Amino acid sequence: MSSVFESPRGEHDGLRRRLLAGVPACRTIAWRGERAVGAAAFLADVAALAARLPAAAAAVNLCEDRYAFLVAFAALASRGQVNLLPPSRVPHAIDEALGAHPGSYTIGDAPLDPQPPHYFRFEPEGLGQDTPMLSVPESGEVAIGYTSGSTGVPRANPKRWDKLAISSGHNDALLRTLAGGDYHVVATVPPQHMYGLEFSVLLPLLGHAAVHAARPFFATDIAMALGELPEPRILVTTPVHLRALLDSQQMLPAFSGIVSATAPLTRELARTAEARFGAPVQEVFGSTETCVIAHRRTACADAWTPYAGVTLHPQPDGTRIEAPQLVHPVVLADLVELLDDGRFRLRGRNTDLLEIAGKRASLGDLTHKLLAVPGVRDGVVVQLEDTDAMGVRRIAALAVAPGLTAAAILAALRGGIDPAFLPRPLKCVDALPRSETGKLPRAALLEMLQRDPGPGTRDP
Repeated sequence: MSSVFESPRGEHDGLRRRLLAGVPACRTIAWRGERAVGAAAFLADVAALAARLPAAAAAVNLCEDRYAFLVAFAALASRGQVNLLPPSRVPHAIDEALGAHPGSYTIGDAPLDPQPPHYFRFEPEGLGQDTPMLSVPESGEVAIGYTSGSTGVPRANPKRWDKLAISSGHNDALLRTLAGGDYHVVATVPPQHMYGLEFSVLLPLLGHAAVHAARPFFATDIAMALGELPEPRILVTTPVHLRALLDSQQMLPAFSGIVSATAPLTRELARTAEARFGAPVQEVFGSTETCVIAHRRTACADAWTPYAGVTLHPQPDGTRIEAPQLVHPVVLADLVELLDDGRFRLRGRNTDLLEIAGKRASLGDLTHKLLAVPGVRDGVVVQLEDTDAMGVRRIAALAVAPGLTAAAILAALRGGIDPAFLPRPLKCVDALPRSETGKLPRAALLEMLQRDPGPGTRDP
């Protein structure tokens, strides 16, 4: 065990925090296939990259390989440069992030076509043996995450290193409970998304995780990545990926738990996954603004347990969140019901509330009822911008339901939805325009609904 990683003054060194302080040089940080990359090799890669980085205040981190992302993230942070994490990799999102930070550049580990502006490419070796002392400004801004745009225009959210360390401590404790100790992560979500950043980047840096470098998409790829890791294993995923994994009937190596986020997880899906894989499913609740603040075992609980120190204050426009990882309180659009035991239930979002003809409903509840229709594999209910002859903004829906017609789905919905809230039109599609993390950008949904709906998609 190398003492080079030990700080005689503890984790903190003045106004900077040692990177991997107290971590043995032999501890595995990442897996590249079946090859383990230890802390010493990781720090050598970080130091080598940090010495080569252009002088700038920020860079858009576009690395595909998760180990490369880890190296770039740490190198930028050690140089005092901010990791910019736009909501997608499309050119206009990258351009907007660069435009908001003059003089910034893009960094990645692969050739890109088209190549983004000011592109700096590198390839980490993962073979270094030196153990240089690297540190990050204790209260320095190390990342800016952007909201997904599912409810409008993406918004920037700066993240400080010391605050990320607090939220990572809660996530690490949750996963250590699932695994019974140190653990190994396979994640299907990209590291640029805040959920992916929290559970596949920050946990190796600030917790007790080793992460697989891949981002597997297909069931066979997930099985291969899990098989390349020792036990205990944790799968970090989304409801969309989880449903596809179940549908595939793919045999998987044993793992200790599943973590799910980015979209609501139904109790039916959680129970099916637990029965199939023999592992508990923990759904986590948070946002780009707050990071993860609560969790629940969805198969047997509908209430959420807040992390230690998190306080929720319901108010007319949503919920004010106070938490140790927040510099200032944050107001989320989510409406909650506080329970006597300290837990809470979600009651929709203030932007989801509908009032038509004196009656009330929520888009979240209507979507839940749509997904409960037998044969509907995916779906969403939205409110359109245009109004009908009475000045009411219409409600519409998209459904993925092979073998069902829109008329059949509407017939099923009539049993549980007031006629005022039946979606018109309801359009059957092959797939919803979900992002890499399962989010549904509103602009993409409206575009899909505006296309010719075809026969049989409107309620007669």
